[in-house]
Amino acid sequence: MVDKNKAAGSHDPGRGPILVPVDFSPYSEAALLLASDFAHGLGTKLLVLHVVHDPQNMPGYYARMATRKTLTRIADVAGEMLDEFMAKLQKRHPERETLHSAEVLLVKGIPVTRILQVAVKEKASLLVMGSKGATGMRHLLLGSVAEQVLALAKLPVTIVKDHSKH
Repeated sequence: MVDKNKAAGSHDPGRGPILVPVDFSPYSEAALLLASDFAHGLGTKLLVLHVVHDPQNMPGYYARMATRKTLTRIADVAGEMLDEFMAKLQKRHPERETLHSAEVLLVKGIPVTRILQVAVKEKASLLVMGSKGATGMRHLLLGSVAEQVLALAKLPVTIVKDHSKH
């Protein structure tokens, strides 16, 4: 008997990669470490994603490095920061094989939209992301990226809020 879903080329949700969007924060670090445990236990690959966003005015994450490389494109700066983020974690956690064999992906766009698009394209089985639990007016108006992804995702999502335990 042939499974219709397999014949149609559909995705087996238990076998796709675990997608971990990162923003280089301690919360992303905690999410990545937890996801590496999940990937190891499930025998699946880990896909680490950073979405390069808001290139106007070189905000937030990229400004620190951009001062050293003023003529560098923002995507190049973000790529260097992603490489450094991964290297730091791999050095700190040599025992985590899935962390060392993780695939890294850098895309441009609006974070929520691109995270969801990559999840579909890569047939991710699980999405693990960090959240600091923003509060105040900005949170009321926009919500966090993690909350928006959680609300819109068509796959299981794990939100890691406490970075002190990993």
